[in-house]
Amino acid sequence: MGVTSKELADLYPRLYHMAEAGTWGSIRKHGLLSTSSLLTLFEVDDRTRNEIEAQRRPQSVPITHARHGRAVVRDQKPLIHSKLVQSLRGCTPEEWYRLLNSRVFFWLTEDRLKTLICAREYAGKEHTILTVDTLALVNAYQQQITLAPMNTGNTQPFAHPRGPDTFMRMRDYPFEERAKSGYNGRVVELAVEGGVPDVAKYTLKATIMKCTGKRVKVITSLFER
Repeated sequence: MGVTSKELADLYPRLYHMAEAGTWGSIRKHGLLSTSSLLTLFEVDDRTRNEIEAQRRPQSVPITHARHGRAVVRDQKPLIHSKLVQSLRGCTPEEWYRLLNSRVFFWLTEDRLKTLICAREYAGKEHTILTVDTLALVNAYQQQITLAPMNTGNTQPFAHPRGPDTFMRMRDYPFEERAKSGYNGRVVELAVEGGVPDVAKYTLKATIMKCTGKRVKVITSLFER
């Protein structure tokens, strides 16, 4: 059981995160924060916070702060509530939403990134894409990292069973056992609890990407190390 940072980085040398277009400036300033951490930073009132944090978001939600400016909390369109309810084991839907909102998520393969960019809900829209150095980030945040063998924020076309134990520490992840699942399935998600405040330190490049006609194109390069 388990996987080391080197073993993970040898197989997946890059991590990928998809954010709203126009948010690179905020990410450079505040870091890549979980929804919960972002709501705390922006001092969102309790009622609004509960609406954002404890239930499904059908649309992205912009938030503003007198000092911190503007940020966007992304939608959860791929997560269908009725299917989620049927798939959960060991927690309530509210608890699951809070588990998701307490983390920031990275894909480990470009194929999964491109699939998300070209998903029906997001195709034709521009997105900020971060490409991150796996080894550097994992070495710095290993104690806050969890791995998952599935897309925890998706229930389409069907919902895999899931619960709190879906999020596994690196030392507990069945890395060798899941080799039979192939490159795209061995590890599906890497999440960091609370977020990565200094994500710019590990970011190799930031680009604006868009899916047109099922092809992903780089529209603009924002940053490259």
